[in-house]
Amino acid sequence: MRSADTEFVGGPLDGTVLPVALTPLNSVPKVYRVPVPAHGDVPATTLVYRRVELRTAKRRRYWRYEYDASATA
Repeated sequence: MRSADTEFVGGPLDGTVLPVALTPLNSVPKVYRVPVPAHGDVPATTLVYRRVELRTAKRRRYWRYEYDASATA
């Protein structure tokens, strides 16, 4: 399975670069969900990151994920 190193911006994963499995069309998924297990009195939750398209100066396209604090999963 192919993957691409993808940057995460905002939220707990800010500044992290993780390998993300590519879809059959060789793109990263539109939404990336990270399950966080319960710990002590804190209930289990899911972090939601949304894909954002960026372009380099030479118009090359690449993706990164931005934290979506308003999403509930």
